[in-house]
Amino acid sequence: MADEKPVGIVLVSHSAAVASSVAELARGLAGAGAEVPVAPAGGTADGGLGTSAELIAAAAAAVDRGAGVAVLMDLGSAVLTVKALLAEGDELPEGTRLVDAPFVEGAVAAVVTASTGADLAAVAAAASEAYAYRKE
Repeated sequence: MADEKPVGIVLVSHSAAVASSVAELARGLAGAGAEVPVAPAGGTADGGLGTSAELIAAAAAAVDRGAGVAVLMDLGSAVLTVKALLAEGDELPEGTRLVDAPFVEGAVAAVVTASTGADLAAVAAAASEAYAYRKE
């Protein structure tokens, strides 16, 4: 329905280019579903490789529509940064959830699922289930 608020998606990578490319891929594969707010949060504030709590918090605020925010990360220290932000309690929008999922497949599953109007639990579950995707 048009008045339903979509789940926001934040894609955290150590590389701005990777985060942006995965966001573009996920949006493109979501097709004609509802518009899903997706924001990449890649690299450091000065354009280097790494993660930035400030960029992650800004991305989460940008995609928050009140239905929750799913955050997917690429590597270990990105996970630690998101966990630290969640522990602080006031840096991320209420209803922000760290999602344990493969980065590319999980991002696509999350955005496609969110485009159907699914809630945060369903979006997180779809992303996590991407671990089971077989390529053989």
